[in-house]
Amino acid sequence: MIKNHEFSRFTTELKVRPDDIDMFNHVHNSKYLDYVLAARYEQMHTCYGMSMEEFMEQGYGWVVKTAHVEFIRPLTLGEVFNVTTWIISMDEKSSKVRFEIVSTKTGKVCSDGWFDYVLIDIKTGRGMKITEEMIEKYSI
Repeated sequence: MIKNHEFSRFTTELKVRPDDIDMFNHVHNSKYLDYVLAARYEQMHTCYGMSMEEFMEQGYGWVVKTAHVEFIRPLTLGEVFNVTTWIISMDEKSSKVRFEIVSTKTGKVCSDGWFDYVLIDIKTGRGMKITEEMIEKYSI
């Protein structure tokens, strides 16, 4: 496990779309997971220098083992928000990533939580060890 290391935080701006809204006229709870995954996808390319496509071409994939989401206040149609993510730990088989979703209109946290990702071999679908090269790449 990487210890005593401060990982960088990265932020992606997104906007609530009409198909994100539920019958209570705010973002459906499942969409918050989509927002974090969309942000991580974009951040792999722009911040870590390796797109998900490149990662997959090498035979690797990240899958969610556990997701924990705290819903604090709702997002509404057309609202612009920031998704900030950062790695809080990484060991030989998994990476734990925290996130925070903040409304740009109010500056208030709408949701936060964490994801445990497991590295898999795409060909077998089985978990695999995170390489030293990957740990180095994500240790920015």
